Amino acid sequence: MSYPTYPETRYHGEDGEVSARFRPAGHPPELTTAGASYHYLATTDSTDGEFGLYRVDMHAVPSGPGTHFHRTISESFFVLSGTIRLFDGNAWRDAKAGDFLYVPVGGLHAFRNESGEPASMLLQFAPGAPREVYFEGIPELEHLTDKERAQFFLRHDNHWVDLGG
Repeated sequence: MSYPTYPETRYHGEDGEVSARFRPAGHPPELTTAGASYHYLATTDSTDGEFGLYRVDMHAVPSGPGTHFHRTISESFFVLSGTIRLFDGNAWRDAKAGDFLYVPVGGLHAFRNESGEPASMLLQFAPGAPREVYFEGIPELEHLTDKERAQFFLRHDNHWVDLGG
């Protein structure tokens, strides 16, 4: 029987080390915008580029990006509460607490909160990417020229797709 293999050894110490990081549930969000509050649970810096994990608490106002894909990162969604519409490249799904969507590199996807109620989800990117810089730049998009906006999205590996509806 063949077993999957583990990655190369990266820690070569004998006794382990004290290096875990705890974040209490009541920690305030790092960013709040008109559409959502963002909690930076694990950034690419704090995970040495392995992954990024963010909790996004979407407000009751309709919000969320259109259909897009990433060339360098996968993205995973785990709904914590409320109803979030997730697009998996084929269809929109009304995802509720406990629902999960994995989007491989290059996979079409989108998400929206159209429920009229708050909703919360975890977003994971792998490998890690500086998504907090992306989140913090979103409120400034309206002040950018079309060219600057296009450069912003390219810099953050967001490639928009118009599916005609």
